Amino acid sequence: MHELKKYPNRRLYNTTESRYVTIDDVRKLIVAGESIHVVDGKDGGDITRSVLLQILAEQESEGHESVLTNRVIENLIRFYGDRMGGVVGRYIEQSIVAFLDHQDQWRTHLRQLNEMNPLNLMRQAFEPRWPPAPPQARREPSAEEVDEPGAGGDKTR
Repeated sequence: MHELKKYPNRRLYNTTESRYVTIDDVRKLIVAGESIHVVDGKDGGDITRSVLLQILAEQESEGHESVLTNRVIENLIRFYGDRMGGVVGRYIEQSIVAFLDHQDQWRTHLRQLNEMNPLNLMRQAFEPRWPPAPPQARREPSAEEVDEPGAGGDKTR
């Protein structure tokens, strides 16, 4: 988890990496799967949520497709102060985690299919055993099986 401090001059300082960062740098951390915790430089209060909401707002203002439609936001606002508010938050979180897990499984499956050789797939589809069994070794016939000229097996007499 990256610990960030937001100073009164609106600058963000990543205490984990000991450097100043922009909101876009923080967004990139989150996209990369990192978590953040942001404290106010003045009073030490937790302002992580407001920074996360700021990132959402900036994404939409940059023209990215809205994930949260107006209707969804209105309904979320209605849940604040409602007895079901906590349940809804956990439900949304679990739904997103399940969606991301399913998406990862799908990507893994597609990657595996992409790595397969199409010719091998066709062979596997039409031949139950691949690679085929090696050919049977040839054996020499025994003396009884061979009809040599002048031997007792000559039927011309």
